[in-house]
Amino acid sequence: MCEGSLKKPQGDVRRVTVGGGYCDDDGMVDIPGERTDATQDTTTSKPPAPETPTARPASGVRALVVEDEIALAGVLGSYLEREGFEVHLCHDGGAAVSLARDVDPDVVVLDLGLPGLDGLEVCRQLRTFSDAYVVMLTARDDEVDKLIGLSVGADDYMTKPFSPRELVARVRAMLRRPRPLGTGEDDGPVLRSFGSLSVDPLGRDVWLAGEPVFLTRTEFDLLAALSERPKLAFSRRQLIDHVWGPAWVGDEHLVDVHIGHLRRKLNDEASSSKFVRTVRGVGYRMGTGQ
Repeated sequence: MCEGSLKKPQGDVRRVTVGGGYCDDDGMVDIPGERTDATQDTTTSKPPAPETPTARPASGVRALVVEDEIALAGVLGSYLEREGFEVHLCHDGGAAVSLARDVDPDVVVLDLGLPGLDGLEVCRQLRTFSDAYVVMLTARDDEVDKLIGLSVGADDYMTKPFSPRELVARVRAMLRRPRPLGTGEDDGPVLRSFGSLSVDPLGRDVWLAGEPVFLTRTEFDLLAALSERPKLAFSRRQLIDHVWGPAWVGDEHLVDVHIGHLRRKLNDEASSSKFVRTVRGVGYRMGTGQ
């Protein structure tokens, strides 16, 4: 089941209960124990305050929230809409894939534990036609869940309970990732070549032996960072700062997962490392293509 662009709730909604937890304007989304049907409590001890315009102007950025907890999906959608996003909500995995084809989202907030078609399979199918940023939500602080989510193409993950404001901040950070330098009109050629590999940071295109290579946005951003300074050995933290932003907090080994995806798409075996080389004790650097 999916919804179109999010409609704002009427009245003064102070608290939304979700699976035994709650979220208010300054609190955390907290979902302890087993998942239950979402209920909404709009009771308040004082009359609704007059509406004040708090939403930012529309940014033209489309966000798809896929979460079967209806109240939680509404909370997340409201926060994103307030930031100027065009928000679409969906509570079913199969319908989410169809909706993603229709609306072509820039970012997808995707729950791992969807009924039926789960978040992992939704992400796998998304990656066959979309390079949208994907933030995976998981109810367990389980390293396996996180790594599996990243292995199928998610760009980031968050563990419940979490602050909706932190989610919005992470989405914003993704969308304003720093792009490679040297892209001005007077900077000369920007095509970067490493043997049979060519990288165009302006057009965000990659060719291998003359054939186009489809990369996700995160995979391209990592390749662009490495190819911008090919003689520099980047630590995982430096790559995170460059691609995810300095405010990102989490397991830095997510870099390894995305590097693995990148190598596979470039037919670059770790043993030969023609394009992406491992620098032991440091991190990664660009290879020469030889």
